[in-house]
This record gives sequence, structure tokens and C-alpha cells, in this order.
Amino acid sequence: MSNSPNLAVLQALDTARTQMYHVTAIVIAGMGFFTDAYDLFCISTVSKLLGRLYYHDNASSKPGKLPNSVNNAVIGVALVGTLTGQLFFGWMGDKLGRKKVYGVTLVLMVICAICSGLSFGSTKYSVIGTLCFFRFWLGFGIGGDYPLSATIMSEYANKKTRGAFIAAVFAMQGVGIITAGLVSMTLSAIFKHFNPAPSYQMHHILSTQPEGDFLWRIVLMLGAVPALLTFYWRMKMPETGRYTALIEGNAKQAAIDMGRVLDLEINAEQEKLAQFKSLNEYSLFSNEFFRRHGWHLIGTMSTWFLLDIAFYSQNLTQKDIFPAIGLTKPPETLNALEEMFQTSRAMFLIALCGTFPGYWFTVFLIERLGRFKIQLIGFFMMSVFMFVLGVKYDYLKEKNHLLFAFLYALTFFFANFGPNSTTFVLPAELFPTRVRSTCHALSAAAGKAGAMVGAFGVQQYTLNGVTKDIKKAMIFLAFTNMLGFFCTFLVTETKGRSLEEISGEDGGKVVEGKKEGDDYDR
Repeated sequence: MSNSPNLAVLQALDTARTQMYHVTAIVIAGMGFFTDAYDLFCISTVSKLLGRLYYHDNASSKPGKLPNSVNNAVIGVALVGTLTGQLFFGWMGDKLGRKKVYGVTLVLMVICAICSGLSFGSTKYSVIGTLCFFRFWLGFGIGGDYPLSATIMSEYANKKTRGAFIAAVFAMQGVGIITAGLVSMTLSAIFKHFNPAPSYQMHHILSTQPEGDFLWRIVLMLGAVPALLTFYWRMKMPETGRYTALIEGNAKQAAIDMGRVLDLEINAEQEKLAQFKSLNEYSLFSNEFFRRHGWHLIGTMSTWFLLDIAFYSQNLTQKDIFPAIGLTKPPETLNALEEMFQTSRAMFLIALCGTFPGYWFTVFLIERLGRFKIQLIGFFMMSVFMFVLGVKYDYLKEKNHLLFAFLYALTFFFANFGPNSTTFVLPAELFPTRVRSTCHALSAAAGKAGAMVGAFGVQQYTLNGVTKDIKKAMIFLAFTNMLGFFCTFLVTETKGRSLEEISGEDGGKVVEGKKEGDDYDR
């Protein structure tokens, strides 16, 4: 190891055996991400129901549908809120401390999830307007969870399992997506049971309005439950030892806090703090930061941006895949509750078979393969499968439904066993303690900007459903993934190294590989 000075509390954190407090931290931070994913993705299961309830034309024989502008507002306003919240709370996490800000995000999520379900008004405009208002602030709270959860987990973990722990927190996003589909599917099935009129009776579309109005509100409000369950434990977490020692300059308190959770007696070594602080006084916008970490920040921001363009565009082919494999039927043949049931079931199955396994492959393999290799593999495989889907779209859609669905599922798998996980992990490890939360926030916000490009750029381009446009879009996404592959070379492997060693906070030189004398494998 490097012979640079190091604090006993940091050494204790880096070498601690995995114990109950690690598991507790994963659960507390992970339940935040579970809530985030549920709240962000459950809107997909109820958006069609909102169209049937509030935009049905009695003179038309077709079921109601949200206008494109309204649909974009309902779905996109949370993304805008998330991006804004990431930047604000990420900065606050470095200024005020991780713990002080962590509880605020949770309270905001709980209140806004409940208020989203209570959206009021006597007209469709007031209901949708109120919903969008609370969805923005819900996203604002969700945004804060990204940098804070990642930073807290990285600063609590030991260096041998840190990547797996951070990835496990993010993997709860997969559980949240599955739960959003399962809850919506279960509740719509229950409502169907008490309203069993045949779906082909057109008047039944109108008669489902009272039931449907309760249904979407319940689905949205249930997002507050997991956040409420973890609030007490989140408030009991001590501030991370790294923030207390290196930023607040209180080595004694850091030793007490971390000694309590590690069940160890740790020397405070207050006199050594001056060495660390003198090496790390530079700010985010200083020449010193850009000299040391500028390429890393460009790398984490660009890869997350490029990933989310593809990740949030993966709904492009759903309208063809779901009917092809029998998951959904044409909406004109279904009543509102049946359509929601089938949409939720499709979302649940795709998440269970394609999305969920990828997250946990990353958790189990990230400390063996490393972040760098997993991200390269993920980007490359996503590019290959999306290119094949684009080139062979007509053939797959018409003649080989199973291969169509299989390739589609593989794009989700390699997104999550790949850059969707590693872009969350790397910004929590590459940057110094003073700006770690802010740098993670900048990277995550770049991702949400990419999500907006995917959701409202790529998908809007293919809105008319013309096959040649979808093919072009898929090939474009293959290209963006390959760009992400090459941008990955701007970051470095962090496996097996302490956070201070990676960032140079211990006085060592920041390099792209290992430092002289180190014994870890890249």
C-alpha cells in the first residue's frame, strides 16, 4: 500500500469486515431507491387510465387518450424535478453534510407521493395540473436520493466490497420497478373482479370511470409507504466518518461515531487532519480540480448522458413486442381496467425477466470483473442488440416474435449488467470527499438530461409508428451506446482501492492505473 499518511478512522472503515451495519446501510439507502423507482415508473401504468378518465370524447367510438403534450408533461415533469433535485441536494450534501440533507429528501418524497394521489380539481386541467405540480416536487426529492445514497454508501463501505454495496443500493431500483408493475397489476385485477362487465361493451368504458379514479390515486399514494418505513432508521444513521473528519475537521467525533457502528476503539488522530486538509482545499471550479479530476468528471457525465438516451428510449418497440408475444391486446377491445392490467403485467414481466437480473449480476460480479470491464461489456452488447433490432426490425416483428422479445430483453439485461449500474457506482468513488456528492449529482443530472433526449426526442421522432423511423432510431441508439463505450476510457478502475487513494486525498498522485507499490489488480 501507499506510505502516505492515513487516519485510523479511514483505515478502520476500509478494512472492516462486512457486518450488520453494512447491511443496515444498504437497506436504508436501498429503500430510498426502491421508492424512487416505484414513484418514477408507476406513472407508466396509470397514464393510459388517466387518458380514458379525463380525455374521453362521448362522440367518439375510441377510448380516451392523453394528448401528446399532456402525456409528456405528466411523465416528463418528474424527470425535470429529478434533475433539479440532484443538483440542489448534491451540492447541499457537500455543504451541510450527508445526514442533514438525507432526511429532507425522504420527507419530500412521502408528502408529494401522497399529494400526487390526492390531486384535486373539478376539471381535467386542474387535476392534471395539480398532478404535474406534485410530480415535479416528488422528482425533486427523488433527485436528492441519487447523490446522497451513493455517497453515504461509498463512505460507509470497506474497500473490498464497496462496489457491490453501492450496486446493491442501486439494484433496489429494479425491485421498485417490479413492484410498481405488480401493485398496479394486482389492484387493477381486484377492481376488475368487482366490475366484471365484458370489455367489448363500449358503454363499459365510461362506467369504469369512478373505479379507475380511485385506482390510479391508490397506486400513486402507495409510493409513500416504503419511504415512511425507513424514515426513523435514516434519521438514526450517524454522519459518515469521512465527512465528519475530512470536511468538518472533527476526527474525535468521527472516531466515536464509526467506532460505535464498527464496534471498535479508534484513535482520533486530530493532528493528522491538517495534512489531509492542506492537500484538499481546492474547490470544484479550481484549476487543481480539473487537473486532477477533470477527465473523470467528463467521463462520468458523458457516459451517464449517453446511457440514459438509450435506456429511456427502450419503450420504442414495446407497442410491437407486447402484442406480438401476447402480453397486450389492442386498446379498442379493452375496458380501462383491463388495459391497465395488461400494461402492468407486461411491465412486470419485462422487468422480472430482463431488467431485474442485470442489476444483481452487477452486484455479484463487480468486485471480480471491476466497474470498467462491466461498463464496457454493457455498452458494447447494448449497441450490438439495438443495431440488430434496427436492421432486422421488419423480419423480427412479423416472423420471429420470440427472438424479437429475447433481443429486447437482452438490451435491458446488459443495460443493468453494465452502464446503468456502473455509472451510478463510479462517481461515488472517483472524486474527493469535499465534492463527492456534487460530482455525483452533476453526473446523475447529465443522465437525466439524456433521459429527456430519449423520452422526448427519440420517442417523439417515432411517435407516428412508421417502421422506417423506428429502425433509424434503433440504429441511432446503437451509435450512442458505442459512443458511451469509448467515453468509458475517460474513467479509471476503482476496484480494491480506498477512496482517499483513488482521489489523491491521501497525498498520493492521481493516476489512471495503480500507484507504485500497490498490490491490487486493475
